[in-house]
Amino acid sequence: MVQADFLNIYFSNRFKAHSRPHQHTGETMAGTDFFIRPASGTSSSDWLRLANADISVKISRRVTRTVLHGGEGDDLVDEGAESAVYTVKGEMSLEDYKSVIKMFRAGQPYIHDPFEERDVKAVFGSLEYDGSTELYSFEFIEDIR
Repeated sequence: MVQADFLNIYFSNRFKAHSRPHQHTGETMAGTDFFIRPASGTSSSDWLRLANADISVKISRRVTRTVLHGGEGDDLVDEGAESAVYTVKGEMSLEDYKSVIKMFRAGQPYIHDPFEERDVKAVFGSLEYDGSTELYSFEFIEDIR
C-alpha cells in the first residue's frame, strides 16, 4: 500500500495533461525551477528563481526554398542557422512579477536552459501575467547561429 501511495503522488504532479510534450511544440520539462537574470547581472545573486515551472523549447533551422517555374521541383537550402523559442509557464508572486517586468523592459536577459544545462542570452517574445491567479507565461527567443 505504501508503494501505491508513493506512485500516486509521484505521477499526479509529473504527468498533467497540460505538461505533456506535443509533437509540434518540442519537449516539456514540467515542475522545474526556472532561472532568469538581467543582462547587467554579473553574480549568482542576480538570478531570479521561479519554482515549479513548465518549460518547453522548440528549435528551428532556417532554410531557403526556391521554386523555379518551368523547372523540376524546388530547392531547399539549409542556411545552417538555428533559433530556439522557450515557453515557460507557472505561478509567481506580484513581487517576482515586478522583478521580471524590469528585465523585460531593460533588454536581453539571460535564462538557464535546463535541457542543455547552459545559460542563454535571449529576448522576451512575450510576457503574460494574471494578477488574480498569479499565473504567468513567458516566451523567449534565442538566435543560436
